[in-house]
Amino acid sequence: MTAECTQFVLGFHPLKRREIRAQFDGGAISSDGGGLLLREVEKRIGILHQFAACFTDYRNADLIEHTVKELVAQRVYGLALGYEDLNDHEELRNDPLLAVLVEKSDPSQEILAGKSTLNRLELTRETASRRERYKKIVLDHAAVDRLLVQVFLEAHQGAPQEIILDLDATDDPLHGKQEGRFFHGYYGHYCYLPLYIFCGEFLLCARLRSSNIAASAGSVEELKRIVAQIRSEWSGVRIVVRGDSGFCREELMAWCEAEGVDYLLGLAKNERLKAEIGKEMGEAKAQYQETGRAARLFKELLYQTRKSWSRARRVVAKAEHLEKGENPRFVVTSVSREARPAQALYEELYCGRGDMENRIKEQLMLFSDRTSTHYLRSNQLRLYFSSIAYVLLQMLRRMGLAGTELAQAQCSTIRLKVLKIAALIRISVRKVWVSLAGGYPYVTLFRQVYEKLCAVPIKY
Repeated sequence: MTAECTQFVLGFHPLKRREIRAQFDGGAISSDGGGLLLREVEKRIGILHQFAACFTDYRNADLIEHTVKELVAQRVYGLALGYEDLNDHEELRNDPLLAVLVEKSDPSQEILAGKSTLNRLELTRETASRRERYKKIVLDHAAVDRLLVQVFLEAHQGAPQEIILDLDATDDPLHGKQEGRFFHGYYGHYCYLPLYIFCGEFLLCARLRSSNIAASAGSVEELKRIVAQIRSEWSGVRIVVRGDSGFCREELMAWCEAEGVDYLLGLAKNERLKAEIGKEMGEAKAQYQETGRAARLFKELLYQTRKSWSRARRVVAKAEHLEKGENPRFVVTSVSREARPAQALYEELYCGRGDMENRIKEQLMLFSDRTSTHYLRSNQLRLYFSSIAYVLLQMLRRMGLAGTELAQAQCSTIRLKVLKIAALIRISVRKVWVSLAGGYPYVTLFRQVYEKLCAVPIKY
């Protein structure tokens, strides 16, 4: 990245008899040489191209310097490469390598958008039109929601027999007076309560919500549109909805039963449930006392709440005794006993939802919690930017890192080991030369990723 402070010399502790002097005069040097791989991923999946199509641009085409696609690409690539704030783009706008990623026609001459331009993009109102003076680029949120599901569908060559949709909510701490801000008693601070829906590592929904609601609020509406879109492509796929006890609500279970969707949900323990497994808890305790190791037993029962449930449902109970004492757990499901016996249902199917916690952590690695604008709508757009950045990195992992040592690496590790490479950029009339650091320690891995991506046909 270029800088103008060439007159400032930094003197460091000498190396024996040699003085060490440093200056910011290296020219067109970037720390993000691996970003070229992200550009190759984009050429094959077109996520940024499709995301940009979700915006309506009311600006005068003859007067604009940065297209919507360039603005969107600059913001998403910036997040993927570790630049969380709009302020970062006051310097990043001079980075010729980022200009190459964004597809500027002359990266040596054309600078990118600054923080003010990107901020106007975020703050555009839903009702904006050509009459607005500055903020004229409107996002269709529903189109982005459909796009996330479509990317998931297009990533598969054929319909799988079964898919599992994982639901979870998390806290997004707030430190200002943002719209929709409320204090959450469980988390102990002011926050948003975003809802995420994943299928494996694929992100299908990222919905920013106020925190004065239950974790399950709006989940049925999100599932309705997602399941409908999936079934329009894969009519015969079996769908299982999985979540913790925060999603164990009559509305969700009744909808699943009516739509032929299976569910597997955590069930909060109560005195009635604990009494049902009293014998099993006693046996687990006896086993623990005899062996000194954790003991667990499983039991099935047909259970119905006194008021909230419309019908009796299959409940699987885990009677477990640990060093710290009793640890009973319960799940409710529509999955039959023939399809999944009790122990397999809990240990193999339900416990698998723990991987979703890693997926949510990856959203934070891409700064999904940077919801510091005043309005809920613009903060939702920021969440979308992070979501698209995640899709870009996830597809790099899926298409380029499969079979390598980083096949299961998280986004922050991919950024550190694959994307953060010092590079000298030289731009001529016909070529862009990118000289990557000779001391880069993962050259073999980088070549593997490059070759894997080259084997995938270019679509955009």
